Amino acid sequence: MNTTASTPLINIYVDESCHLPADRQTVMALGALWCPQTEVRRLSAALRDLKARHRARGELKWSKVSASRLAFYCDLVDWFVAEEPLHFRGLVVLDKQQLNHAAFNQGDHDLFYYKMQFSLLNRILSPDSRYAIYLDIKDTRSRLKLHKLREVLCNNVYDFTSAMIGHIQNIHSHEAELMQLADFFSGALTYRHRGLQGNPAKLAVIDHIEQRLGRSLLQATPLRETKLNVFLFHPRRVGP
Repeated sequence: MNTTASTPLINIYVDESCHLPADRQTVMALGALWCPQTEVRRLSAALRDLKARHRARGELKWSKVSASRLAFYCDLVDWFVAEEPLHFRGLVVLDKQQLNHAAFNQGDHDLFYYKMQFSLLNRILSPDSRYAIYLDIKDTRSRLKLHKLREVLCNNVYDFTSAMIGHIQNIHSHEAELMQLADFFSGALTYRHRGLQGNPAKLAVIDHIEQRLGRSLLQATPLRETKLNVFLFHPRRVGP
């Protein structure tokens, strides 16, 4: 692998939803939002301006979606679709209760979580670019696992010096506007796959996303779809 100062630098922001093993949820989702680093400042400012126009104070989070801010969230979706530099990939683990880590040599749930992180990210990374990856803080042990994740991702493209991923760290979502956008789309994807119906505003936002994309969030997409890509992981079952 040959990376230089002129090699494109991409920022990736990774968030998760319903990832805990004992949360009694049927699905978990990981989401990665990415764009060229040269666009981060402009896009972050544009997102702040959009929030200010709608008087949407505080962090952008899927959990905060409500009818009183429905116009803001629909405008947010329109902005994301119109901004060519912005891309999102979501990985949905279906029927999470069927996971059997021991049977398939997956270690424990934390190890499986990082295997899913690898599956999410390895389809985004290219040896022709360099990356800075920011993951939402999960727990106090995440730092050691980040080192292993970087090593595995780089070795996958024979980058044994880890030059492809110049930076990888955990951050809090309030530290980066674009991390909050990753939270928003990860949450929408999870809500859709859980089949929830209790929040009409969230259902309206999901409907708007699907209308703008021209497809359902329940559908997996081909890899060539880079605006909003969806990968569905089906756990293997033990026995016949």
